[in-house]
Amino acid sequence: MVSIGNFFFKYRNWIFILFYAALFIPSWPLFSKEAFGDFYYLWPVIIGLLVTCTGQAIRGATIGLAYIVRGGKEGKPYAEGLVTEGIFNHCRNPLYVGNILMLLGVGILANSLLYVAVMMPVFLFIYQAIVLAEENFLRKKFGPGYDEYCKKVNRWVPNINGIGKTFGSMEFNWRRWVLREHTTQFIWLAGIVLILLLNYPEITGHDTTIRNLLLAVILGSLLVLYVFFRYLKKTGKFKE
Repeated sequence: MVSIGNFFFKYRNWIFILFYAALFIPSWPLFSKEAFGDFYYLWPVIIGLLVTCTGQAIRGATIGLAYIVRGGKEGKPYAEGLVTEGIFNHCRNPLYVGNILMLLGVGILANSLLYVAVMMPVFLFIYQAIVLAEENFLRKKFGPGYDEYCKKVNRWVPNINGIGKTFGSMEFNWRRWVLREHTTQFIWLAGIVLILLLNYPEITGHDTTIRNLLLAVILGSLLVLYVFFRYLKKTGKFKE
């Protein structure tokens, strides 16, 4: 699994994008009109948005409180130091947990049985392998200190005990959140807009003109915001 994880670690960012694109593969529905009535679409929309927004909130809290620099070197796991504060005091892999919930949520939002039943288990396997590869590296680098950390903090399931104290004792760095997350936010929000307006014509009263207008306005606005924040980051006019 460590070898598999090292392989996928090198391409982990592309893996996330590919799995996101897989949302638009035709599938049997999770919630059908026959089984749930005329307002069947409320189920995937409400549940999906709740799950995916929870995932984004976890990512945001993690990055805003205590960001971990683990970008890898030469396509292999790497860490400058062992970060155990912030959300990392409640879960060893909060960013990955956030990613999993984000993808699961948009999979439900897309009302895709194929995505939830097939793609998500594959994604979980890949992430488990990546985490085992990272843990192998961290254990070799930080030794007993990392083992002690693992005994106190769960790998996947966040422990919310003391979460209030964590937020109360640290300042949320919203600038870092914007700088680190603007690309992820753009892709995530654009995907949600596409799924809502293309998969659920009920939202626009089956009026394709209104749907197309909303797509143009919302996606155009998101693109403008993305380019704006990208410009601020590249020019150094907006810093942590």
